Amino acid sequence: MFSFFKKKIAPASAPASAPAAAPATVPATAPVTAEAVVSAPTKAEVALDFERPPRESWLQRLKSGLRKTGGQLASVFTGTQIDEVLYEELETALLMADTGVKATTYLLDDLKRRVKDSKAVEPAQVKTLLIEALTQLLQPLEKPLSIGPQTPTVIMVAGVNGAGKTTSIGKLTQHLAQNGAAVLLAAADTFRAAAREQLSVWADRNTVEIVSQAGGDPAAVSFDAVNAGRARGKDVVLVDTAGRLPTQTHLMEELKKIKRVVTKADASAPHEVLLVIDGNTGQNALAQVRAFDEALGLTGLIVTKLDGTAKGGVLAAIAREHPIPVYFIGVGEQLEDLQTFKAQEFAQALLE
Repeated sequence: MFSFFKKKIAPASAPASAPAAAPATVPATAPVTAEAVVSAPTKAEVALDFERPPRESWLQRLKSGLRKTGGQLASVFTGTQIDEVLYEELETALLMADTGVKATTYLLDDLKRRVKDSKAVEPAQVKTLLIEALTQLLQPLEKPLSIGPQTPTVIMVAGVNGAGKTTSIGKLTQHLAQNGAAVLLAAADTFRAAAREQLSVWADRNTVEIVSQAGGDPAAVSFDAVNAGRARGKDVVLVDTAGRLPTQTHLMEELKKIKRVVTKADASAPHEVLLVIDGNTGQNALAQVRAFDEALGLTGLIVTKLDGTAKGGVLAAIAREHPIPVYFIGVGEQLEDLQTFKAQEFAQALLE
């Protein structure tokens, strides 16, 4: 479920001798996934859990997108006995699924322990135990994105060109707007042709405001947007930054500049720094996570395009080598195709 601020109500009147308390925002309905933590006079913190219907249909598309990997892994468990051959075939299948050496080694060691402890005798049982091991490995990545108590909550979004960054921002904007949040977009991707126009389309579609400058400096646009968001009482400011390859040092420096300038506009901002990664890029996704985290200090990930040729195992590599929370995963172009990441669901989709 996904709940948000529906209205703003003033707190109880203060005594006559005391100054009036500042108005506070409270959720119209209690959030389902986390307790609301109120830090007066700021907003309540709300954990965003995008379980938009139909979740079951979405899970089927996720399984379909990961079917190639799932088929390769499932074939390992079609034998009649648990032996070293099975483990060797599983090691190969995991590496082919972009799980990486460290995560593969960890999973195999954990799996062997589970097999021994459970006294499993059938390969099918090993598959169930592997789902459990993978779920446990991915569990630290399962964390909801929280909005508030800062006003506005400033979310800076980065990613290489083609990862689906601007589209993901548009979907996130629509989720927020449909649930009562006042959103302001910052078109700070002035590097890519038509990026500003693409974000404007999302702004129009969601009836939200946008701060944009034709050919403007990305840091200046971001600075203006944060100030405008505060002045206009927005709940969220989403900053769309230019797509950057981590090997382009001068461009990564520009991203660092955007973050510094945002902090000048609001000393506590950005409150979230998200990286959008293409699920089809395999181990390169892990390299991107490392590079962008070093440059910006990432707080979360959005993994897109898991409906294509994505192998999915890279999430295990991220969990083992550079665990950054995965807030959302996407399996298509529609709004409902962006959903909250759940470790157990993902492990089952990958292996069933």
